[in-house]
Amino acid sequence: MTSTLIESEDRREYRATRRRGLAVDLSMTLATILAALVIGFLVMLAIGKDPIAAYEALLTGPLERSFRVGRWLEDATTLTLLGLSVAIPFRARQISLGAESQVYAGALAAATVAIFLPLPPVAAVLVPLAAAAAAGAGMGFVPGSMKARLGANEIVATLMLNAIVVRVYDYLVNGPLKEPGSSAVHSERIQPDSALTPLTEWLGIPFGRANVGFLLMLLTAVALWLLITRTPLGYRIRMTGSNPHFAEYGGIRVPRAIEWSFVIGGAVAGLAGAHLVQGVYGRLEPGLAGSLAFEGIVVALLARNNPLVVVVAGLFYSYLRAGGDIMEQQTDVGTEIVVVIQAVIVLLVTAQALPDLLKRRLARRQADTSRGRSGAGGQPGGGARPDGGGRPGATHGEAGAR
Repeated sequence: MTSTLIESEDRREYRATRRRGLAVDLSMTLATILAALVIGFLVMLAIGKDPIAAYEALLTGPLERSFRVGRWLEDATTLTLLGLSVAIPFRARQISLGAESQVYAGALAAATVAIFLPLPPVAAVLVPLAAAAAAGAGMGFVPGSMKARLGANEIVATLMLNAIVVRVYDYLVNGPLKEPGSSAVHSERIQPDSALTPLTEWLGIPFGRANVGFLLMLLTAVALWLLITRTPLGYRIRMTGSNPHFAEYGGIRVPRAIEWSFVIGGAVAGLAGAHLVQGVYGRLEPGLAGSLAFEGIVVALLARNNPLVVVVAGLFYSYLRAGGDIMEQQTDVGTEIVVVIQAVIVLLVTAQALPDLLKRRLARRQADTSRGRSGAGGQPGGGARPDGGGRPGATHGEAGAR
C-alpha cells in the first residue's frame, strides 16, 4: 500500500515537473523574442530611424490583409517542420545540420511521384508525402549511421551530404527533370490531384498558397511530442542526449537511438520538401528551400528542442520574416534590422545559463515544499528530485543539445 502511494506521488510530481519544464521553455522563448525586439528598437533609434513606424509595419503588417496572413502561414509551415526535424537529433545531443539535404531529397521524391506516377485522388496526395518522408529519412540515416557506427563527426557528415544532394538536385532540375520546351528552369507541374488543398477552398478566405500542410505540421508536432515523452523510443533518445554513459549502463543501445533520431528528423524534413512541392510551388524550382533549412536550426534552439514550443517559435520567427518584407516596403528601414533581430535571437538562445538556473531553482523549491509536506504528514519518499522526477540527468537532457 505504501509503495503504491509513493509511486502515485512520484508520478504526480513527475507530471508537474514536466509541465513546469514546458512552461519554462515557452516563457524563455517569448522572453527571448521580446528582448530581441527591444534591442532592434534601440538599434533603429540609434541610427536615426523611426522605430515606432517601422515596428508598426513589422508587427501589424502581416495581419492587415488575408493574403499576407496566408503568406505567413505558408512560411511558418515549412519553417516549423524544419525546426522539428532538427529538434529530434538535438534531443539526442547530435548536432545535425543536414536538414538542407533532407528537404531537397524529400522535394525530389515527392515531385517525381506527383509528376510521373498516376494515382487515384487521395493516394495522389498521400503517396508523394510518404515518398518524401522516406527520402528524407534515408538522408538522415546516412550521417546517423556514420556517427553511430563509425564515430564520424555528424557536423561534417551532414554538411558534406548537403553539398552532394543540393548539387544533384540542381543537375536534375536543370537537366532530366526540366520542363520540355520551357526557357525557365523548373520541372513540369505536379498532377492536380497531388496538390495539397489550399485553405482558401476550406475557409472561403483568400489565403494565397497557404494549404492543409499547416494542419499536417500541427499534427506532426503533436506526434513528435508524444513520441519523445510517451514512448520507449523517445525515452531512449532523451536518455542518450541526457547521459549516454548512463543510458548504455541502463541497457539502452545508444548507437541505435542516435540512428533513430536522425531518421525521424530526416523524415520530418522530407515532409517539409513535400509541402514546398505539393503546396507552395507545384513543381521543382531552383533554390527551393532558400535559407529555411538553416533557419530551422534557430527555431529549434529558440524552442529548446521541445516539439510543442517549436510550433510557437516557428510562428513567431516566420512572422518576423513576413513583417520584415512589409517594413521594407512601407518605411525607410530595410530588412537588415530583421537580420539584426534574428542575430540577437541566436545569441540569446545559445546562452543556456539563465533557463537552466530557473529550472534548478524551481526544482529546488519543489523539493523543499515536498520535504515540508513529508515532515508534516509523515509521508516518506514523496519529494521531487532535482533531476526532474527521478529521471537521471533530466535537468540537462530535457533542454536538448548543448
